Formats: sequence, C-alpha cells, structure tokens
Amino acid sequence: MSAQSTPEVRTAAPKHGSKHGTKSGPSNFLLALAAARAWLFLAILIVFFEVWAQVSYGSTFLFSAYNAQSIGIFAVAPLLLALGSTFVIISGGIDLSIGFIMGLSAVAAAHATNVAGGFLPPFPAMLVGILVGLAVALVPGWINGMLISRLRVPPFIGTLGMYGVARGAAFLIAGGTTVPVSNSWFAALGNGRFLGVPVIVIVTVLFVLLMHYLLSQTRFGQHTYAIGASEQAALRAGINVSRHIRKLYLLSAACAGLGGVLYAARFTAGAAQAGEPLLLDSIAAVVIGGASLFGGSGTILGTVAGALVIAVIQYGLVFINVEPFWQFIAVGTVIVISVLVDQTQRRLGGEKH
Repeated sequence: MSAQSTPEVRTAAPKHGSKHGTKSGPSNFLLALAAARAWLFLAILIVFFEVWAQVSYGSTFLFSAYNAQSIGIFAVAPLLLALGSTFVIISGGIDLSIGFIMGLSAVAAAHATNVAGGFLPPFPAMLVGILVGLAVALVPGWINGMLISRLRVPPFIGTLGMYGVARGAAFLIAGGTTVPVSNSWFAALGNGRFLGVPVIVIVTVLFVLLMHYLLSQTRFGQHTYAIGASEQAALRAGINVSRHIRKLYLLSAACAGLGGVLYAARFTAGAAQAGEPLLLDSIAAVVIGGASLFGGSGTILGTVAGALVIAVIQYGLVFINVEPFWQFIAVGTVIVISVLVDQTQRRLGGEKH
C-alpha cells in the first residue's frame, strides 16, 4: 500500500479514566508541569538574569532589544540542527552526523559562491552557493537513510560513521582551513536586518513555522509519531516505514545544510568545524523541549523553547561575566534534569518500557 493511500494513524492518548490510568489531581498537575518544562526552565532563567541585571547593573536583561536580538542569533544555528533532529528523535532514531554535515554545507556554499562569482553577478552567485550547499548536505542524509532503513544499521552507529565521513570530506574541500566568501548579497543574508530584526532570525522563524506545520498538520508528521510509538504497529497500518525513515534523515540533513549556509553567510566564511560544537546543543534542545529519547513524542514549539533555554544560558552567563566554561556545566545539568523529568512523566503517565 502506498503512503498516499494509508489510513490516518493517531497515537492513543492515555485513558485517565480507566482503572489502570486514573490520575489524582496532583499527578495531573505534575504531568502538566513536566510537559511544559522547557517553558518553565526558560521563565526561570529569564527571571534570574533580569533580577541580576536590575540589582547589579541597574539595567534590564529581558527588555533590551540588543539582548533579545543577540539571544535570537545565538539560537539560530543549534535550532536549525534541532528542527531536523526533532523529527528523527520522535521516530525513535538519532542523527549524530548533523554537526559536520553543517560544516560540509558551509564549506561547499562558500566555495560555490566564490566560483559562481567569477562569471555571475553577486545575487545569482549567492543563489548558486545556497543551492550547492543544500544539495551537498543531502548526500550524507540520503546515505544515512539508506544505511538505517535498508541495511538495518543502528542509527547511532550509522550516523556516527557518517560523522567521520562528513568531517573528513569537509576538511578536504576546505583544504584544512576556512573558506572566505566575498559576496555582498551573501554578507547581507547573514548580517543584514529587516525592520531592525536580523535576516537570519527571520529566515529561521519562517523555517520553524514550516517545520511546525509539517509535524503537526500533515500525514508526514503523523506517520513520524506512529513510527516512534511502535514501528510494528506502523507497518501493520500500511505505512512504508523504510521510505519514511529515508525521508526523515534527508530532512535532518537539509536542516543542517541550511544551518551551514547561514553560518557561512553570517561569518562570510565556510568552516568545516562550523557545527561540531553544536551537536550537543541541538540534541539538548530537543530533549529539553520535551521529546522522548524512546520516540513517539515531541513538538517543534518545545524544541524552540529548548533552543532558547540554551541560548539564554549561553548569552546570560556572558552577560553576567561568568567564565564561558560554565555554559557546558549548565547545559549538561539541564539535560540531566530534563531526562529525569521525562522518566517521571512516563511513570506518571502509566507507560511501561
């Protein structure tokens, strides 16, 4: 049965009224808190840094346009990687290759823009660079999908192998160094502003809306949840699981590719290691945002909240003059708390694993 003719699949909500699933008022309250944990983390962090700013500097943290824009820019790259990871993690998989797929895309986009600039005006040359950067990113995504769906390689192993392949390819293309870009339109894409808002933030917001619609309002998103909840049940429902998994890893790579293009535009240079430090942040954003590593749950809006939590931690610690190394400790602590909350949420929800 083709994917187009498959029946709609909906994951069943917990039956709170059954004798096995009856929940007391406090349990329902705790479940609601657990589901909204990313927004709760975000609110606590904003209040903390706002109070610190008022007491220590006599200024504001939250209501400063400069701070808000800086946090938005901090969040762009890890959020773009996290958007693709959200789909993959909901399906029960993982993609460890996205960091160096992003670097590969950044280097390819920079090279292509420079080459095209030799015989095209700046704007068409920029378009060529963007298209090449995205196309190059899809290659490792397609290979990931084939390894996992056809050859049944575990996602952790398959994408870890691609992590190394993409890393080596990116450094080979870059010649072991960064690739500067000289293109006025490309620089404007990464550093320009529209109505005072950075262009890369606007592009990211539009992409977030697209991904939210894809996950929450389409059959593609519905099938993603179904596969994560139970791959065997999805197969019995007529979903072409193998083909869907390939699409998921292509989507993840495309998100990483867009992240690489915007990185090259922002810094007017492509770097093979552009996404290396962002892998942890992107997965952390998905987990903090409420997605379960067991699969079957998660939302794009939750991932956005998770990415903002990380961005606020990173920028806020700089704002209060704390050594940047504390960022790793803070983010790691939030990840552990989120996983513990997820485990508690699953127990309270009566799920058995």
